[in-house]
Amino acid sequence: MTELMQAEYVPLFFGALAAFCVTVYVLADGLDLGVGIIFLVAPRDEDRDLMMASIEPVWDGNETWLVMGGTLLIAAFPAGYYILLPAFYLPIMFMLFALIFRGVAFGFRLQATTFRLVWDIAFSAGSIFATFCQGFILGGLINGVPVTEGMFSGGPFSFLSILGVLCGAGLVGGYALLGAGWLIWKTDGATQVFAREIAHAALILTGAMMALVSAWSALTVPEVAARWFAWPNIAFLAPVPLVTLAVILAAWRGIWGRPEARTFILGIALFALGLIGLVVSLWPYVVPRHLTVWDGTSDPQSLAFIAVGLVIILPIVLAYQAHAYWVFRGKTVRLGGGYGGGH
Repeated sequence: MTELMQAEYVPLFFGALAAFCVTVYVLADGLDLGVGIIFLVAPRDEDRDLMMASIEPVWDGNETWLVMGGTLLIAAFPAGYYILLPAFYLPIMFMLFALIFRGVAFGFRLQATTFRLVWDIAFSAGSIFATFCQGFILGGLINGVPVTEGMFSGGPFSFLSILGVLCGAGLVGGYALLGAGWLIWKTDGATQVFAREIAHAALILTGAMMALVSAWSALTVPEVAARWFAWPNIAFLAPVPLVTLAVILAAWRGIWGRPEARTFILGIALFALGLIGLVVSLWPYVVPRHLTVWDGTSDPQSLAFIAVGLVIILPIVLAYQAHAYWVFRGKTVRLGGGYGGGH
């Protein structure tokens, strides 16, 4: 009986842990990708300096969670990995190159004078492109991956879909909302006013795309429609869209209000509700409609080895990031020849 329970719950634990890593990445890196998305529409170069300074202490650590989530997928769910990697090879590679490109632009912009505009464009374009690639991956997961005899059977461009475009636009809006919320919280003056103004457009785009993605998924993916509208599921899930609408309205009213962290927190709440919707639509699959968390798990020895590593690494990463956010808490302000934050 004990062995049966272990066989049932161990895959759930590692699946939840992989989902946790991806969720933390989306929220943590989403805020600095969001700052990059709205970077070029900032009215002044001084605003862009302050925007970049606000994320400088934390942005590179945020991407640690992307590496951890990918590594956990390889180690804990290898069957899912060798199906999903070829299915999304192009958007994954383009996303990684875009993240590298924006990282290079981040470093060079600080030193550039003549070609600063070039690096501004590179930083913003890399952020938008990486976000759209994530949208194509998300849309492909919801649509489902073609699999024959346990292997990916589609082509290199199978990830392209209308749903992927809608998800990409939704993530652009959601990340921009997180970025604007972060700037409302972390800056003052003209930069904060700009962030409040752009937050309205980001919230409209986010809300519209959440509605379109939900409707398109229900119309084009029968399995998703069955999850949401079959009885008794619909009785339990009906409050989710209503709660989402309430959060959107609260975020709209709170953009110009206090506390200043409200927009950022409500942006996180919207992503949490989106994650709930995604879990409902895809559970319990690693590869949607083909491979469950129980079917694709590694052998017990590998899982034990992974668990030892996680016990050591995960607290270190969490402590490092918590320390970084704590040290650089407070407003980002101009200090003489540069920028600083924290207390």
